[in-house]
Amino acid sequence: MATKVHMEALSPTMEEGQIVRWLKAEGDAVTSGDILAEIETDKATMELVARGDGILRAVLIEAGGVAQVGSVIGVIATADEDISEFTAGAGGGSAAAAEPDDKPADEAGDEAGDEAGDEAASPEAEAAPAGDEADSPKAEAAPAAAAAPADSSAGPAPSGDAEGGRVKASPLARRLAADAGIDLSNVAGSGPGGRIVKKDIEEAQSAPRAAPAASAPAGGGRPSTPAPEPWNDAGASEGFEEVRVSQMRKTIARRLTESLSPVPHFFLTVEIDMSRIMEARKSINAVLEKDGDRISVNDFIIRAVGTSLMKHPNCNAAWHGDVIRRFNHVHVGVAVAIEDGLITPVIKYADRKGLVQISREVKELAGRARQKKLQPDEYMGSTFSISNLGMFGIKEFTAIINPPEAGILAIGATEEIPVAIDGQVVIRPRMRVTMSCDHRVIDGAQGSQFLGTLKAMLEEPTGMLI
Repeated sequence: MATKVHMEALSPTMEEGQIVRWLKAEGDAVTSGDILAEIETDKATMELVARGDGILRAVLIEAGGVAQVGSVIGVIATADEDISEFTAGAGGGSAAAAEPDDKPADEAGDEAGDEAGDEAASPEAEAAPAGDEADSPKAEAAPAAAAAPADSSAGPAPSGDAEGGRVKASPLARRLAADAGIDLSNVAGSGPGGRIVKKDIEEAQSAPRAAPAASAPAGGGRPSTPAPEPWNDAGASEGFEEVRVSQMRKTIARRLTESLSPVPHFFLTVEIDMSRIMEARKSINAVLEKDGDRISVNDFIIRAVGTSLMKHPNCNAAWHGDVIRRFNHVHVGVAVAIEDGLITPVIKYADRKGLVQISREVKELAGRARQKKLQPDEYMGSTFSISNLGMFGIKEFTAIINPPEAGILAIGATEEIPVAIDGQVVIRPRMRVTMSCDHRVIDGAQGSQFLGTLKAMLEEPTGMLI
Protein backbone atom coordinates (compact mmCIF):
# COMPACT_ATOMS: atom_id res chain seq x y z
CA MET A 1 0.00 0.00 0.00
CA ALA A 2 1.33 3.44 -0.99
CA THR A 3 2.66 5.75 1.75
CA LYS A 4 2.49 9.52 1.50
CA VAL A 5 5.64 11.39 2.49
CA HIS A 6 4.42 14.40 4.46
CA MET A 7 6.27 17.55 5.44
CA GLU A 8 6.41 16.84 9.17
CA ALA A 9 6.58 19.35 12.03
CA LEU A 10 10.24 18.81 12.93
CA SER A 11 10.25 21.59 15.51
CA PRO A 12 7.47 22.75 17.86
CA THR A 13 7.14 26.13 16.12
CA MET A 14 7.56 24.94 12.53
CA GLU A 15 4.80 25.95 10.09
CA GLU A 16 6.58 25.21 6.82
CA GLY A 17 9.84 23.61 5.78
CA GLN A 18 12.31 23.97 2.94
CA ILE A 19 13.82 20.87 1.36
CA VAL A 20 17.60 21.25 1.49
CA ARG A 21 18.24 18.04 -0.44
CA TRP A 22 16.76 14.64 -1.09
CA LEU A 23 18.95 11.78 0.13
CA LYS A 24 16.85 9.28 -1.84
CA ALA A 25 16.09 9.65 -5.54
CA GLU A 26 13.02 8.50 -7.44
CA GLY A 27 13.33 4.77 -7.99
CA ASP A 28 15.41 4.11 -4.87
CA ALA A 29 14.34 1.36 -2.49
CA VAL A 30 13.21 2.69 0.88
CA THR A 31 12.84 1.01 4.26
CA SER A 32 10.89 2.51 7.14
CA GLY A 33 13.29 4.61 9.21
CA ASP A 34 15.58 5.50 6.30
CA ILE A 35 16.49 9.18 6.01
CA LEU A 36 14.69 10.56 2.97
CA ALA A 37 15.65 14.23 3.01
CA GLU A 38 17.17 17.11 4.95
CA ILE A 39 14.63 19.79 5.88
CA GLU A 40 15.41 23.35 6.90
CA THR A 41 13.02 24.32 9.67
CA ASP A 42 12.65 27.69 11.37
CA LYS A 43 15.62 26.87 13.64
CA ALA A 44 17.79 24.09 12.26
CA THR A 45 18.31 21.51 9.52
CA MET A 46 16.57 18.27 10.47
CA GLU A 47 16.27 14.80 8.94
CA LEU A 48 13.00 13.51 7.50
CA VAL A 49 12.64 9.74 7.87
CA ALA A 50 10.55 7.29 5.85
CA ARG A 51 7.31 6.01 7.40
CA GLY A 52 6.87 3.07 5.05
CA ASP A 53 8.62 0.45 2.91
CA GLY A 54 8.82 0.31 -0.87
CA ILE A 55 10.23 2.49 -3.64
CA LEU A 56 10.33 6.27 -3.69
CA ARG A 57 8.06 6.54 -6.70
CA ALA A 58 7.54 10.30 -6.79
CA VAL A 59 9.29 13.39 -5.52
CA LEU A 60 6.61 16.09 -5.65
CA ILE A 61 8.73 19.00 -4.43
CA GLU A 62 12.33 19.33 -5.52
CA ALA A 63 15.32 20.53 -3.48
CA GLY A 64 14.90 24.19 -2.59
CA GLY A 65 11.12 23.95 -2.56
CA VAL A 66 9.01 25.01 0.41
CA ALA A 67 6.00 23.11 1.77
CA GLN A 68 3.52 23.68 4.54
CA VAL A 69 3.54 21.23 7.43
CA GLY A 70 1.22 18.33 6.57
CA SER A 71 1.48 18.67 2.78
CA VAL A 72 2.56 15.71 0.63
CA ILE A 73 6.06 16.00 -0.81
CA GLY A 74 6.61 12.46 -2.06
CA VAL A 75 5.13 8.98 -2.45
CA ILE A 76 6.51 5.57 -1.43
CA ALA A 77 4.88 2.58 -3.15
CA THR A 78 5.58 -0.71 -4.89
CA ALA A 79 6.97 -0.69 -8.45
CA ASP A 80 3.64 -1.53 -10.13
CA GLU A 81 1.28 0.39 -7.84
CA ASP A 82 -0.91 3.16 -9.28
CA ILE A 83 -0.01 6.41 -7.48
CA SER A 84 -1.93 8.87 -9.68
CA GLU A 85 -4.35 9.70 -6.86
CA PHE A 86 -1.43 10.83 -4.68
CA THR A 87 0.35 12.90 -7.33
CA ALA A 88 -2.82 14.69 -8.45
CA GLY A 89 -2.41 17.41 -5.80
CA ALA A 90 1.37 17.63 -6.10
CA GLY A 91 2.73 19.43 -3.05
CA GLY A 92 -0.56 19.91 -1.24
CA GLY A 93 -0.41 23.69 -1.18
CA SER A 94 3.36 23.99 -1.36
CA ALA A 95 4.65 27.34 -2.53
CA ALA A 96 7.12 25.57 -4.76
CA ALA A 97 4.81 23.09 -6.49
CA ALA A 98 1.38 24.69 -6.77
CA GLU A 99 -0.33 24.17 -10.12
CA PRO A 100 -3.54 25.58 -11.65
CA ASP A 101 -6.66 23.63 -10.75
CA ASP A 102 -7.38 22.79 -14.37
CA LYS A 103 -4.10 20.89 -14.88
CA PRO A 104 -4.57 17.14 -15.51
CA ALA A 105 -3.53 15.05 -12.54
CA ASP A 106 -1.19 12.80 -14.51
CA GLU A 107 0.61 15.78 -16.06
CA ALA A 108 1.03 17.47 -12.68
CA GLY A 109 2.61 14.34 -11.22
CA ASP A 110 4.87 13.82 -14.25
CA GLU A 111 6.09 17.41 -14.25
CA ALA A 112 6.83 17.44 -10.53
CA GLY A 113 8.96 14.34 -11.01
CA ASP A 114 10.72 15.73 -14.09
CA GLU A 115 11.51 19.01 -12.39
CA ALA A 116 12.88 17.20 -9.35
CA GLY A 117 15.11 15.14 -11.62
CA ASP A 118 16.27 18.24 -13.49
CA GLU A 119 17.12 20.10 -10.28
CA ALA A 120 18.98 17.11 -8.84
CA ALA A 121 21.76 17.80 -11.34
CA SER A 122 22.17 21.40 -10.17
CA PRO A 123 21.11 21.87 -6.51
CA GLU A 124 19.99 25.33 -5.45
CA ALA A 125 22.51 27.50 -3.65
CA GLU A 126 20.61 27.59 -0.39
CA ALA A 127 21.09 23.91 0.33
CA ALA A 128 23.73 24.80 2.98
CA PRO A 129 23.32 27.16 5.96
CA ALA A 130 25.68 29.63 4.32
CA GLY A 131 23.45 29.73 1.24
CA ASP A 132 20.51 31.94 0.24
CA GLU A 133 22.70 33.70 -2.30
CA ALA A 134 21.15 34.23 -5.72
CA ASP A 135 22.66 32.34 -8.66
CA SER A 136 24.91 34.46 -10.86
CA PRO A 137 23.41 35.40 -14.25
CA LYS A 138 24.09 32.96 -17.05
CA ALA A 139 26.39 34.15 -19.85
CA GLU A 140 24.26 32.55 -22.57
CA ALA A 141 20.98 34.40 -22.98
CA ALA A 142 17.75 32.59 -23.81
CA PRO A 143 15.69 33.77 -26.80
CA ALA A 144 14.26 37.21 -26.06
CA ALA A 145 10.53 37.63 -25.80
CA ALA A 146 10.35 39.83 -28.91
CA ALA A 147 12.93 37.96 -30.99
CA ALA A 148 12.40 37.17 -34.66
CA PRO A 149 10.95 33.78 -35.64
CA ALA A 150 13.45 31.01 -34.93
CA ASP A 151 15.40 29.42 -37.75
CA SER A 152 15.58 25.64 -37.77
CA SER A 153 19.32 25.83 -37.17
CA ALA A 154 19.11 28.34 -34.34
CA GLY A 155 18.29 25.83 -31.61
CA PRO A 156 15.13 24.46 -30.01
CA ALA A 157 11.89 26.20 -30.80
CA PRO A 158 9.62 27.57 -28.07
CA SER A 159 7.33 24.97 -26.53
CA GLY A 160 4.10 26.94 -26.82
CA ASP A 161 2.18 24.50 -28.97
CA ALA A 162 2.99 21.32 -27.06
CA GLU A 163 0.28 19.03 -25.78
CA GLY A 164 -2.72 20.45 -27.55
CA GLY A 165 -1.74 24.11 -27.22
CA ARG A 166 -0.68 23.94 -23.58
CA VAL A 167 2.89 24.94 -22.83
CA LYS A 168 4.89 22.07 -21.36
CA ALA A 169 6.55 23.44 -18.20
CA SER A 170 7.33 22.22 -14.73
CA PRO A 171 5.39 23.64 -11.76
CA LEU A 172 8.43 25.54 -10.47
CA ALA A 173 9.11 27.00 -13.92
CA ARG A 174 5.50 28.20 -14.17
CA ARG A 175 5.72 29.90 -10.79
CA LEU A 176 9.06 31.59 -11.58
CA ALA A 177 7.77 32.73 -14.96
CA ALA A 178 4.62 34.19 -13.40
CA ASP A 179 6.68 36.05 -10.78
CA ALA A 180 9.01 37.47 -13.47
CA GLY A 181 6.27 38.30 -15.97
CA ILE A 182 7.71 35.97 -18.63
CA ASP A 183 5.48 34.54 -21.39
CA LEU A 184 6.15 30.80 -21.43
CA SER A 185 5.20 30.56 -25.10
CA ASN A 186 8.36 32.51 -25.96
CA VAL A 187 10.71 30.31 -23.92
CA ALA A 188 12.53 27.32 -25.40
CA GLY A 189 12.39 24.25 -23.16
CA SER A 190 15.52 22.22 -22.51
CA GLY A 191 13.85 19.50 -20.41
CA PRO A 192 12.57 16.10 -21.56
CA GLY A 193 10.33 16.45 -24.60
CA GLY A 194 10.98 20.20 -24.78
CA ARG A 195 9.54 20.84 -21.31
CA ILE A 196 10.44 24.22 -19.80
CA VAL A 197 12.33 23.89 -16.52
CA LYS A 198 13.79 26.26 -13.94
CA LYS A 199 17.07 26.74 -15.83
CA ASP A 200 15.19 28.00 -18.91
CA ILE A 201 13.36 30.66 -16.89
CA GLU A 202 16.59 31.81 -15.24
CA GLU A 203 18.22 32.17 -18.66
CA ALA A 204 15.20 34.07 -19.97
CA GLN A 205 15.41 36.43 -17.00
CA SER A 206 19.10 37.13 -17.62
CA ALA A 207 18.61 37.70 -21.35
CA PRO A 208 18.44 41.35 -22.52
CA ARG A 209 14.89 42.26 -23.39
CA ALA A 210 14.31 43.64 -26.85
CA ALA A 211 13.37 47.30 -26.97
CA PRO A 212 9.77 48.03 -28.03
CA ALA A 213 9.46 48.70 -31.74
CA ALA A 214 8.94 52.37 -32.53
CA SER A 215 5.53 53.03 -34.07
CA ALA A 216 5.23 55.40 -37.00
CA PRO A 217 2.39 57.98 -36.95
CA ALA A 218 -0.42 57.41 -39.43
CA GLY A 219 0.47 60.51 -41.41
CA GLY A 220 4.16 59.65 -41.75
CA GLY A 221 7.03 61.62 -40.22
CA ARG A 222 9.25 60.73 -37.28
CA PRO A 223 8.02 57.72 -35.23
CA SER A 224 7.17 58.36 -31.61
CA THR A 225 9.36 56.73 -28.96
CA PRO A 226 7.58 55.32 -25.87
CA ALA A 227 8.68 56.86 -22.58
CA PRO A 228 11.02 54.56 -20.65
CA GLU A 229 9.73 52.81 -17.53
CA PRO A 230 11.52 54.40 -14.54
CA TRP A 231 11.60 51.21 -12.46
CA ASN A 232 13.04 49.15 -15.30
CA ASP A 233 15.63 51.81 -16.10
CA ALA A 234 16.79 51.94 -12.48
CA GLY A 235 17.05 48.17 -12.34
CA ALA A 236 19.01 48.00 -15.58
CA SER A 237 21.50 50.74 -14.69
CA GLU A 238 22.05 50.11 -10.99
CA GLY A 239 21.20 46.42 -10.65
CA PHE A 240 20.10 44.52 -7.57
CA GLU A 241 20.17 41.07 -6.06
CA GLU A 242 17.20 39.24 -4.58
CA VAL A 243 17.99 36.69 -1.89
CA ARG A 244 15.35 34.12 -1.02
CA VAL A 245 14.21 34.40 2.59
CA SER A 246 15.24 31.37 4.64
CA GLN A 247 12.87 29.63 7.06
CA MET A 248 14.90 31.01 9.98
CA ARG A 249 14.72 34.59 8.69
CA LYS A 250 10.94 34.28 8.20
CA THR A 251 10.59 33.14 11.80
CA ILE A 252 12.84 35.91 13.09
CA ALA A 253 10.72 38.50 11.24
CA ARG A 254 7.49 37.06 12.61
CA ARG A 255 8.72 36.66 16.18
CA LEU A 256 10.23 40.14 16.40
CA THR A 257 7.05 41.67 15.03
CA GLU A 258 5.07 39.72 17.60
CA SER A 259 7.39 40.98 20.34
CA LEU A 260 7.92 44.66 19.57
CA SER A 261 4.31 45.44 18.70
CA PRO A 262 2.35 44.10 21.73
CA VAL A 263 5.10 43.90 24.39
CA PRO A 264 5.55 47.21 26.27
CA HIS A 265 9.35 47.45 26.33
CA PHE A 266 11.33 49.74 28.58
CA PHE A 267 15.10 49.87 28.94
CA LEU A 268 17.56 50.17 31.84
CA THR A 269 21.29 50.75 31.33
CA VAL A 270 24.11 50.40 33.86
CA GLU A 271 27.90 50.73 33.54
CA ILE A 272 30.03 48.09 35.23
CA ASP A 273 33.69 48.19 36.28
CA MET A 274 35.21 45.02 34.83
CA SER A 275 38.65 45.28 36.50
CA ARG A 276 38.13 42.35 38.89
CA ILE A 277 36.59 40.16 36.17
CA MET A 278 39.58 40.77 33.91
CA GLU A 279 41.98 39.86 36.71
CA ALA A 280 39.98 36.76 37.66
CA ARG A 281 39.74 35.64 34.04
CA LYS A 282 43.49 35.96 33.57
CA SER A 283 44.21 33.92 36.69
CA ILE A 284 41.66 31.20 35.90
CA ASN A 285 42.85 30.83 32.30
CA ALA A 286 46.43 30.42 33.48
CA VAL A 287 45.30 27.45 35.59
CA LEU A 288 43.10 25.98 32.82
CA GLU A 289 45.68 26.35 30.07
CA LYS A 290 47.13 22.87 30.59
CA ASP A 291 43.67 21.32 30.03
CA GLY A 292 42.96 23.36 26.90
CA ASP A 293 40.04 25.27 28.44
CA ARG A 294 39.55 29.02 28.36
CA ILE A 295 37.00 31.22 30.12
CA SER A 296 35.48 34.22 28.32
CA VAL A 297 33.94 37.35 29.79
CA ASN A 298 30.61 36.09 28.46
CA ASP A 299 30.92 32.96 30.63
CA PHE A 300 31.23 35.14 33.74
CA ILE A 301 28.17 37.13 32.63
CA ILE A 302 26.06 34.00 32.13
CA ARG A 303 27.01 32.72 35.57
CA ALA A 304 26.33 36.11 37.20
CA VAL A 305 22.98 36.46 35.40
CA GLY A 306 21.92 33.00 36.60
CA THR A 307 22.76 33.78 40.23
CA SER A 308 21.20 37.26 40.10
CA LEU A 309 17.94 35.99 38.61
CA MET A 310 17.51 33.51 41.46
CA LYS A 311 17.66 36.49 43.83
CA HIS A 312 15.12 38.44 41.75
CA PRO A 313 12.41 36.00 40.63
CA ASN A 314 10.25 38.83 39.28
CA CYS A 315 12.76 39.15 36.45
CA ASN A 316 12.99 35.40 35.84
CA ALA A 317 9.40 35.22 34.70
CA ALA A 318 7.10 35.03 31.69
CA TRP A 319 3.83 36.66 30.68
CA HIS A 320 0.95 34.21 30.12
CA GLY A 321 -2.12 36.40 29.87
CA ASP A 322 -4.05 35.81 33.09
CA VAL A 323 -0.96 34.69 35.03
CA ILE A 324 2.71 35.60 35.40
CA ARG A 325 4.85 32.49 35.58
CA ARG A 326 7.89 32.78 37.89
CA PHE A 327 10.44 30.05 37.37
CA ASN A 328 12.28 28.12 40.07
CA HIS A 329 15.19 27.48 37.69
CA VAL A 330 17.27 29.65 35.36
CA HIS A 331 17.71 28.65 31.72
CA VAL A 332 19.74 31.35 29.94
CA GLY A 333 19.36 31.72 26.18
CA VAL A 334 22.61 32.92 24.57
CA ALA A 335 22.13 34.62 21.20
CA VAL A 336 24.44 33.24 18.50
CA ALA A 337 24.79 34.89 15.09
CA ILE A 338 24.72 32.45 12.18
CA GLU A 339 24.62 32.94 8.42
CA ASP A 340 20.81 32.97 8.18
CA GLY A 341 20.13 35.09 11.26
CA LEU A 342 20.08 34.42 14.96
CA ILE A 343 19.46 31.46 17.24
CA THR A 344 19.62 31.17 21.03
CA PRO A 345 21.07 27.93 22.41
CA VAL A 346 20.02 27.49 26.04
CA ILE A 347 22.34 26.95 29.02
CA LYS A 348 20.12 24.99 31.37
CA TYR A 349 20.36 25.64 35.13
CA ALA A 350 22.94 28.37 34.61
CA ASP A 351 22.78 29.32 38.30
CA ARG A 352 24.04 25.86 39.33
CA LYS A 353 26.94 25.42 36.89
CA GLY A 354 30.58 26.40 37.22
CA LEU A 355 32.44 28.62 34.78
CA VAL A 356 34.26 25.77 33.04
CA GLN A 357 31.04 23.82 32.44
CA ILE A 358 29.28 26.93 31.13
CA SER A 359 32.23 27.68 28.83
CA ARG A 360 32.26 24.16 27.37
CA GLU A 361 28.50 24.12 26.82
CA VAL A 362 28.48 27.52 25.12
CA LYS A 363 31.27 26.51 22.72
CA GLU A 364 29.68 23.17 21.91
CA LEU A 365 26.15 24.54 21.41
CA ALA A 366 27.32 27.58 19.44
CA GLY A 367 29.35 25.34 17.12
CA ARG A 368 26.36 23.12 16.36
CA ALA A 369 24.10 26.17 16.05
CA ARG A 370 26.28 27.48 13.22
CA GLN A 371 26.01 24.08 11.55
CA LYS A 372 22.21 24.18 12.10
CA LYS A 373 22.39 20.89 13.98
CA LEU A 374 20.72 21.87 17.27
CA GLN A 375 17.85 19.77 18.59
CA PRO A 376 14.64 21.59 19.66
CA ASP A 377 15.28 21.04 23.39
CA GLU A 378 18.66 22.79 22.98
CA TYR A 379 17.22 26.09 21.74
CA MET A 380 13.85 26.17 23.53
CA GLY A 381 12.82 26.68 27.14
CA SER A 382 14.93 29.71 28.10
CA THR A 383 13.63 31.87 30.95
CA PHE A 384 15.88 34.87 30.18
CA SER A 385 18.21 35.77 27.31
CA ILE A 386 21.57 37.45 26.70
CA SER A 387 22.78 39.11 23.50
CA ASN A 388 26.44 40.13 23.38
CA LEU A 389 27.73 42.38 20.58
CA GLY A 390 30.80 43.52 22.48
CA MET A 391 33.11 41.45 20.27
CA PHE A 392 31.96 43.58 17.32
CA GLY A 393 32.96 46.79 19.06
CA ILE A 394 29.37 47.83 19.87
CA LYS A 395 29.45 49.94 23.03
CA GLU A 396 25.74 49.93 23.83
CA PHE A 397 22.49 48.73 22.25
CA THR A 398 18.97 47.56 23.07
CA ALA A 399 17.70 44.05 22.35
CA ILE A 400 14.15 42.92 21.60
CA ILE A 401 12.50 40.56 24.09
CA ASN A 402 11.85 36.98 23.03
CA PRO A 403 8.26 36.27 24.20
CA PRO A 404 7.04 34.97 26.56
CA GLU A 405 10.26 35.85 28.44
CA ALA A 406 10.08 39.11 30.37
CA GLY A 407 13.65 40.31 29.84
CA ILE A 408 16.81 40.24 27.76
CA LEU A 409 20.25 41.68 28.53
CA ALA A 410 22.25 43.47 25.82
CA ILE A 411 26.01 43.36 26.47
CA GLY A 412 28.30 46.02 25.03
CA ALA A 413 32.07 46.07 24.58
CA THR A 414 34.47 46.33 27.51
CA GLU A 415 36.78 49.28 26.90
CA GLU A 416 39.26 51.21 28.95
CA ILE A 417 38.04 54.72 29.67
CA PRO A 418 38.97 57.49 32.13
CA VAL A 419 36.78 57.54 35.25
CA ALA A 420 36.86 59.51 38.49
CA ILE A 421 37.57 57.37 41.58
CA ASP A 422 38.13 59.00 44.99
CA GLY A 423 38.74 62.34 43.32
CA GLN A 424 41.35 60.93 40.93
CA VAL A 425 41.02 60.28 37.20
CA VAL A 426 42.09 56.72 36.45
CA ILE A 427 41.75 54.31 33.52
CA ARG A 428 39.36 51.41 34.08
CA PRO A 429 37.83 48.71 31.85
CA ARG A 430 34.10 49.50 31.76
CA MET A 431 31.19 47.70 30.17
CA ARG A 432 27.65 48.92 29.54
CA VAL A 433 24.71 46.54 29.73
CA THR A 434 21.11 47.38 28.85
CA MET A 435 18.16 45.35 30.10
CA SER A 436 14.99 45.28 28.00
CA CYS A 437 12.00 44.69 30.28
CA ASP A 438 8.41 43.67 29.63
CA HIS A 439 6.53 46.24 31.73
CA ARG A 440 3.59 43.84 32.17
CA VAL A 441 5.89 41.64 34.28
CA ILE A 442 8.82 43.77 35.48
CA ASP A 443 8.52 47.22 37.04
CA GLY A 444 11.31 49.77 36.91
CA ALA A 445 12.36 49.22 40.51
CA GLN A 446 12.49 45.43 40.06
CA GLY A 447 14.64 45.68 36.95
CA SER A 448 16.94 48.20 38.67
CA GLN A 449 17.41 45.92 41.68
CA PHE A 450 18.33 43.01 39.41
CA LEU A 451 20.90 45.13 37.57
CA GLY A 452 22.28 46.33 40.92
CA THR A 453 22.88 42.72 42.01
CA LEU A 454 24.41 41.84 38.64
CA LYS A 455 26.73 44.87 38.76
CA ALA A 456 27.89 44.04 42.30
CA MET A 457 28.54 40.42 41.32
CA LEU A 458 30.64 41.33 38.27
CA GLU A 459 32.56 44.01 40.13
CA GLU A 460 33.36 41.50 42.89
CA PRO A 461 33.26 38.06 41.15
CA THR A 462 33.93 36.11 44.36
CA GLY A 463 30.27 36.78 45.15
CA MET A 464 29.12 34.37 42.47
CA LEU A 465 31.24 31.59 44.01
CA ILE A 466 29.65 31.85 47.46
